[in-house]
Amino acid sequence: MNLYLRKDGRYESRIPNGKKSNGKRSFIYVLARTKEKCIKRVQEIRRKMASNKSCKLTVNELYEEWFRSIQHRVKESTAANYSMKANKHILPFFGKNPVSSVTADNIYSFISEKQKEGLSSRYIADIIILIKTIFKYAVKIYQIFNPLDGIMLPKKKSSEVQLLDETEQNKLQQYISSHQNRSTLGTALSMTTGVRIGELCSLQWKDIDLEKRILTVRKTMQRIQCPTATSKTKLIITEPKNDSSRRQIPIPDCMMGFLLKFKGKADDYVLTGTDNPIEPRAMQYRFRTILKNAKLPSVHFHALRHIFATNCIKLGFDVKTLSEILGHSSVEITLNRYVHSSFEQKREYMKRVNLKF
Repeated sequence: MNLYLRKDGRYESRIPNGKKSNGKRSFIYVLARTKEKCIKRVQEIRRKMASNKSCKLTVNELYEEWFRSIQHRVKESTAANYSMKANKHILPFFGKNPVSSVTADNIYSFISEKQKEGLSSRYIADIIILIKTIFKYAVKIYQIFNPLDGIMLPKKKSSEVQLLDETEQNKLQQYISSHQNRSTLGTALSMTTGVRIGELCSLQWKDIDLEKRILTVRKTMQRIQCPTATSKTKLIITEPKNDSSRRQIPIPDCMMGFLLKFKGKADDYVLTGTDNPIEPRAMQYRFRTILKNAKLPSVHFHALRHIFATNCIKLGFDVKTLSEILGHSSVEITLNRYVHSSFEQKREYMKRVNLKF
């Protein structure tokens, strides 16, 4: 929605309304004292304008039409994610309703229901973004009123990632050192390079150049849903999630002996030593077993990536370099999600505050 605050303190928005006789675009201008009133008036006008162009499709039919238009333009994993969210959440709630009958109140009722089901604010926001994308298609094709204009997304809460403290990390290193196998090799690789579990499971020896000491991330592995097939899910190896995820990582000296010990043929997978890979959930299970045997608290495999990032900052890495090693699209993601400060570290920093009173 095109909305801004004027110098006179009023909010102004404009609504496209065809073309003038001279061929230039025509607009309806809306003014209001508050942002909320301006948005409401715009929605009312758009609803009236769209009343003569109502879409006769149901939300089910609109989704199917939209999905057909995008499924060949997105990654298989992305299409599967859209399909899962639609079939599990969106269509059971909205599916049978005519597109033209969906209102902002319906959207907020949907959000409320999903909150009661215990879904996180982040996940609900992701679903609403998908609904917005579907309705943007309807606006473009059928010129309908968009009920999601002005919808406020649930505020995303940052969940605290459970990590291993410094003593526990040392204990894990000692266990790995005395129990060297392919599972502990994978754990060590993640601790020293920050690779994601899907990237680790799809890693082959041809991706590791021991002479130049470079690990190249070219692909990732994940299990996706395929509701129309005989099997409910399938394992796929595909390109990384974004361009930033395709990267080269220098291998630290401490990993060289470990890697040389288990080096296999070019097409063998690092974690299995054969041409058959291990999938992420199996590696996660093996990691839990490692933690249990080392008498350490259970944490998710992804915690190793967080631990790597935090330790790199302690070692003096600049954030830009760390962001590229992790394969992030921005340094903000690295700082906001992956760098954790311990209370002991905060205490050490606070000792530097030394004013004279």
